[in-house]
Amino acid sequence: MTPLWTVDHPPRQGLGLMRLSDSDDSSDRDPVALVHTALDSGVTLLDTAEMYGNEELVGRTIAGRRDEVTLCSKFGVRWGDSGRFDDWSVHADAATVVSSCEGSLRRLGVETIDLYYLHHRSEDTPIEETLTAMAGLVAAGKIRAVGLSNVTVDDVRRAHAVHPVLAVQEQWSLASRGVEEMLPTLAELGVALIAHSPTGHGVLHRSTGTVLGAALAEVARTHGATPGQVALAWVHHQGRRRDQKVVPLPGTTSVAHLLTNLAAADLRLADTELEQLEAAR
Repeated sequence: MTPLWTVDHPPRQGLGLMRLSDSDDSSDRDPVALVHTALDSGVTLLDTAEMYGNEELVGRTIAGRRDEVTLCSKFGVRWGDSGRFDDWSVHADAATVVSSCEGSLRRLGVETIDLYYLHHRSEDTPIEETLTAMAGLVAAGKIRAVGLSNVTVDDVRRAHAVHPVLAVQEQWSLASRGVEEMLPTLAELGVALIAHSPTGHGVLHRSTGTVLGAALAEVARTHGATPGQVALAWVHHQGRRRDQKVVPLPGTTSVAHLLTNLAAADLRLADTELEQLEAAR
């Protein structure tokens, strides 16, 4: 089994699998090819969730390569019956923690989930109850580490007091910077930030007609890169500039796009370029 990464030595970049599907016949979007290309390129952190409805598919893509993967999943958010995107609810009570984990283990076809997240804070269940149940999963060997997503600074502190939190997953990009208020607390507690949607749910790949879009295009031309690569590289640089443990988590279903995202990790932006991008909000 791949050694679980520590906050001092996190993965360089992960792969978000929210939209992973086996419904596309093109070789560029073959889910097994996508995941195997990621693993062959050195990506170890794969991220899915109970809510995404693709854990069985993810399990099939890593069959035979489980030892190369730091496998992450999330629980606690359930879709309603309407089919609307805004029809969902949070379930974070102790019984749900256990039953959701068992279901994810079964669908993924694994004995242990490396990093298991509470997908969204609950207004009804105290986070102490949720974390106590998650700590029980760690003790039982069902999961190896605890994570949180869509939470507040107070949630992080209260959770961490019950059981160490390895990572918090929140959106961070040039288009969404609210998580920066949480960074001092994460640094204090030694919690890594998993930065999902580092290109603003894809908006920054094609941002045009805006001040930020123009700035991204200008920096991209200088480096022979794409605006999306520059936006992703900006997130990589934030971890280094702030001495913060940050793992960008771009998501894609395309092998070509995956390789483009991986190349962004090697893009070096000057301080003046970073300042230019930040001033263009």
